[in-house]
Amino acid sequence: MPRLPLPRIRPSQITAERYFRMRRDLLTTALGLATAAAIPAAQAAEALPQGAPLVYTRNPKYSVTEKANSFEEITNYNNFYEFGTDKADPAANAGSLRTRPWTVTIAGEAAKTGKFAIEDILSPHPLEERIYRHRCVEAWSMVIPWVGFPLADLLRRFQPTSRAKYVQFTTLLDPKQMPGQRPMILGGAMLDWPYVEGLRIDEAMHPLAFMVVGVYGRVLPNQNGAPLRVHLPWKYGFKSAKSIVEIRFTEHQPANTWARSAPGEYGFYANVNPQVDHPRWSQATERHIGGGFFAARQPTLMFNGYADQVAGLYQGLDLRRYF
Repeated sequence: MPRLPLPRIRPSQITAERYFRMRRDLLTTALGLATAAAIPAAQAAEALPQGAPLVYTRNPKYSVTEKANSFEEITNYNNFYEFGTDKADPAANAGSLRTRPWTVTIAGEAAKTGKFAIEDILSPHPLEERIYRHRCVEAWSMVIPWVGFPLADLLRRFQPTSRAKYVQFTTLLDPKQMPGQRPMILGGAMLDWPYVEGLRIDEAMHPLAFMVVGVYGRVLPNQNGAPLRVHLPWKYGFKSAKSIVEIRFTEHQPANTWARSAPGEYGFYANVNPQVDHPRWSQATERHIGGGFFAARQPTLMFNGYADQVAGLYQGLDLRRYF
C-alpha cells in the first residue's frame, strides 16, 4: 500500500520542553490531589490487613489533655467475652475472627433496610481521629485515639422513621470463630448470645457517638472489635458494641445483654456516674491502665468528663434509678 504523506509541523507548533514538563507536573499533581481526596473515604472499606495504616484527618475538637495509652496497652487489655473472660484472652484468641467478607443488616423502622457489604457501609465516610476517654465498669480507664466517623452520619443514610426511638446493635454470633461463645470454653461467660446493645436514638445521633474502624491510625485489631464497633465516651465500655453485624431501628427499648443477665448490676443507660456504685465495688475512683497497679487512683468524672456535652440528654431523668 502506498504510504500517506506525513503532516508537516511548523517549528512554531512544537511545544517547548520546559512547557511540556510543566504541564506534565501539573497533571500529575492534580491527579495526586484527586486520588488523595478519595482515599480516606474508600480505604476503610478495603480488605486491609490488621495493623495496616489508614488515611485520616485528626479532629482537634475531640481530644483530651491526658496522654494516650500505648497501642500495646490498648490492644492487650480488653473486655471482649466472645474470646474469653480474662483481659488477655481477646488478644490471644481473636486471630480466629475473619473480618472479610463482612455484611451488616440494617433493619426495623427505617426507609432503607437490607443486608449491606461492609464496603457499602464504609465507603462514603471520610475517616477522622478522635482521642476519647474510655471507662469500664470495673473501674479502670484508658485514653484511646480511635479512627472512624460520626455514628449519626451512618444512621441518617438509612432514613430512620418517626417510630425509631432506639437503635439496637448486634455482635456476630459464630462459636467457631469466637471461642468464648462455646459453653464451658475459656471459662465461658455464659451470656445469652449474640451480644446485643442499644441506645436511645438521640444518644446515637449525638456528635460524640463514634463508629470506629481503627486505632492509632491503623486498621482496628480483632480484639478491639473489628471490623466495626461503636464508642460512646460518656458511657461505660460495655455499651460500645463490637464486631457489629446488625443495626436495627426500634420503637421500644432493646433488651441489652448485660441488663438481661445481671439487671441489678448493669442498667440500660450505663452512663459513667461516680455517685452510683456497682453492687460489688465503688465507681467513685478509677485506675488508669498504664500507671501501674499501685499508682494512685483518680476521681471518676461525671459522664466520664463529657458532662458539658451530654448532660442535656438526661434532664429530668433519675440517674440513680436509670443507671
